[in-house]
Amino acid sequence: MKDISTSSSRHSRHSLIYPKKRPSPHGITKAHKTPLLPPQGPIRKSPRSNKGVLLQQQLQREAQILALRREGIILEEEYRDEIRYYMHDMEANTMSSMQSMDQQPEIRWHMRPCLVDFLVEIHFTFRLRPETLYLTLNIVDRYVSRRIVYIKHYQLVGCAALWIAAKFEDAKERVPTVQELAQICHDTYEESAFIQMEGHVLSTIEWALGHPTAEAWLRLMCCGAYPEDAKVQHVARFLMEITLFYREFVKYPPSTIAFAALTLARYLCGKPRRVWEETDECLEVIDHLDNRLANHVDDLSETLIKKYSYAFYSKAATYVVQYYLQGGRFSRNTFPILPTTPKRNSMPIVSSPMGCTTPASDVSDDMPVTPSTPFYPSDAFHATRPSDDKENKPSTFEPVLNKHKIETPPEQFLPHDFVAFGRPALHNLNISSPRTALVA
Repeated sequence: MKDISTSSSRHSRHSLIYPKKRPSPHGITKAHKTPLLPPQGPIRKSPRSNKGVLLQQQLQREAQILALRREGIILEEEYRDEIRYYMHDMEANTMSSMQSMDQQPEIRWHMRPCLVDFLVEIHFTFRLRPETLYLTLNIVDRYVSRRIVYIKHYQLVGCAALWIAAKFEDAKERVPTVQELAQICHDTYEESAFIQMEGHVLSTIEWALGHPTAEAWLRLMCCGAYPEDAKVQHVARFLMEITLFYREFVKYPPSTIAFAALTLARYLCGKPRRVWEETDECLEVIDHLDNRLANHVDDLSETLIKKYSYAFYSKAATYVVQYYLQGGRFSRNTFPILPTTPKRNSMPIVSSPMGCTTPASDVSDDMPVTPSTPFYPSDAFHATRPSDDKENKPSTFEPVLNKHKIETPPEQFLPHDFVAFGRPALHNLNISSPRTALVA
């Protein structure tokens, strides 16, 4: 018989000298080790690590979208292009006609700032959304383009349009009631007049309320591939609301207004321009805004300046007004002016090859003219040679940035404390400020 004890002791002795290798958790491995080679190309990741990276990126993007939605911005990357196409179509179908507005028998364009200032103050008092103000003015313009409106009904049309836009854009608890609208107008109109005008306006514009406002375009531009700072957005909103007051901006679509305001806001805040995206129409709006602010900054609405002087709006009005009061202007030149190539004189200084003596062939009529070599000094900018280059001549013109001496206002005062406002009150509309009525 075989000795079991001897074999068991031998097996234990061998197990101590040669420990048993544990099986690999990743499957069967080779017994011999291959030499380590340097990695060639990018390091390959396992499917598990790639899945983790993609999941982390998706979570970050969802967190960004959630933060935007908390601010009232709904962004869907999948339908971005379709949304843009639809907004452009709706924009073209919901534009007003400036030629029809010019044919109004009683309403004039100098009355528009009074009505817009009145609507801005009501909009700010009730804390309505920014889209509500732009939709209100679009409804007013479309109604005025199709109906004859008298001066005594101009304020009623504006209040009815604000009421419609607030119902379409804002929450129910923020929409002003008929009693509040009548109180704001100091009981100039009865409560039934607002309801009747609301139905008349809606039937006139054919219930088309899906107008893509400049605020909607600005949010779409600021949440794309180039996210903008809060200050740039606030300055752009201030500039966009300025365009609501004046006639020269009515003919431009909201997308152009929003992009021009954003471009000018980036320029005022010292951000680099995206020249490859700017169009001629956009530059026209920028020129109108720049000329308006440079020449008539004192005529801006006091209500609008007070609204954008709060820290919530990054004091955008203070920044823009001070910039233009100090003589700042928008410049289209984005590239440095390079030196021009000097022109050579068309009448060169001629001398003979042998010196200053004239050959006999030049004196005699029988001999052909001896060709002469023009002499140019080694210095291309030699002072003795006359030049007819009129573009590169030194000029004595000195640009005047500001003819008036402007004192920089202290920072503790708001812009409306030092800007002189000469615009008359709403005497043509027989109304006064609604703020006192609401406070009372």
